[in-house]
Amino acid sequence: MSTVAWPIDPAVLLPFLVAVSLIELTPGPNMGWLALVALGRGRIAGMAAVAGVTLGLAVWMVAAAIGLTTVLLTYPALYQAVRWAGVLFLLWLAWEAWTGADRIAPDAEPDRRTLAGLFLRGLTGNLLNPKAAVFYVALLPTFIRPDRASPLTQALTLGSLHLLVAVAVHSLIVLGAASAGGVVLRRMQGLSAGRVMAAGIAAVAVWMAWTTRG
Repeated sequence: MSTVAWPIDPAVLLPFLVAVSLIELTPGPNMGWLALVALGRGRIAGMAAVAGVTLGLAVWMVAAAIGLTTVLLTYPALYQAVRWAGVLFLLWLAWEAWTGADRIAPDAEPDRRTLAGLFLRGLTGNLLNPKAAVFYVALLPTFIRPDRASPLTQALTLGSLHLLVAVAVHSLIVLGAASAGGVVLRRMQGLSAGRVMAAGIAAVAVWMAWTTRG
């Protein structure tokens, strides 16, 4: 009787899912930015941002699986360049939200241009977050077993499972923040949604600078 061999060791599946779930549930820059987008612009805008964040994570996952991220981690100057580019990008987003505060309407349906912009911002923000590279390089080898599929196949399988967990967690954050958005903004009388977002994104930039300092 033949059986289909799993590409990964079934024994590592539960520990891996628990590990990545705990990591994703730990507050971080992605979580903060997605919550702010959903709070200020609504559920659809937040899900567009989730799609961009997920693609950014996928790029880092594939890069780690094929060994490209070792270049980033081997050269501290390159790591710092990516890190500070990410911080500056978030500060630019904060400035953009501040200067465009009057154009943000939390109750309005976002158009395609707005959704595409949020997708690209989520993607760019993740590509400029070197912590994602460190995450995959540090975590994936721990769960790879020599008696299973090739290390590349195992890394891609585990990385894909992590992406599913990340999408689930990020989507819940967006849905929760979008539901609370109207109530929160109504209580913050005299403050526009854009300026609330700007202050929050600036705080996320400082947060990212601290958590990625190495």
